[in-house]
Amino acid sequence: MSIRFDGKVALITGAGAGLGRAHALAFAARGAKVVINDFGGSRDGTGSSTTAAQAVVDEIRKAGGTAIANGANVADPAQVQAMIEQTMAEFGRIDILVNNAGILRDKSFAKLQAEDFKLVLDVHLNGSINCSKAVWDIMRAQQYGRILMTTSAAGMYGNFGQANYGAAKMALIGLMNVLSVEGRKNDIKVNTIAPVAATRMTEDVMSPEALQRIQPERVTPGVLYLCSEQAPTKVILGAGGGTFSTATIMETAPVHLTDAELTPEGVAARFPQIADWSTARAYAEVLEQVQVFLAPAA
Repeated sequence: MSIRFDGKVALITGAGAGLGRAHALAFAARGAKVVINDFGGSRDGTGSSTTAAQAVVDEIRKAGGTAIANGANVADPAQVQAMIEQTMAEFGRIDILVNNAGILRDKSFAKLQAEDFKLVLDVHLNGSINCSKAVWDIMRAQQYGRILMTTSAAGMYGNFGQANYGAAKMALIGLMNVLSVEGRKNDIKVNTIAPVAATRMTEDVMSPEALQRIQPERVTPGVLYLCSEQAPTKVILGAGGGTFSTATIMETAPVHLTDAELTPEGVAARFPQIADWSTARAYAEVLEQVQVFLAPAA
């Protein structure tokens, strides 16, 4: 079945370049009306300009598509609300939100300042919260919505010098987990993409040969699937260079300690069994996990 977005309105943040631009062009090519949001700042979040967003709009219009530009800073709730109002005035609905905007302030934890944490969390985490909150009631009223978060392996697995970025990116998985549950009855599906792509975020940490293999366009098909009518929900999709995988949070089977064993030494003695990943499983929701811990010991 062909995946199309005719009649749908997609809002992509950080869409002036890189991944966001690739996503926006692909949505438009498949029939969506697209809102190109880009604050136009540098990689560390300083400065602003609507030039990049307007360039993508012009590209879409030249190809026969429909798009408008918006320069809102996603970290500012008032600017986000104005962007949503502009979108509704122009198109009357919002079906798809791709939270893609991001900045970097990479430093070792010893050198990170409070401002470095605040700015990165404000854009990646609070920006995604602000945008998702602003479209939530619209999607509930429509009885339809698709929201996509953008995480990173730096959060899921760790990367030197990215404590602020990794913390923000891992938090987005928690946000997805909750919103996917709350949105279910209104056909709002919430997923997360974990991209590996050649963008200004990665241009100085990979070789030119590697960057050539992981162009943003090779991530975008996964984004479009996760935002389609056929989309699953609560999925973390790894994507890079045309290769895809899914990730999840898992736990090993609980190990019950007797009262006599319930000491730090007892935990240490049983730790090989507690940490036996051959027993691992994923839980659909929190109550499922809690019930396992509340069950009587075998």
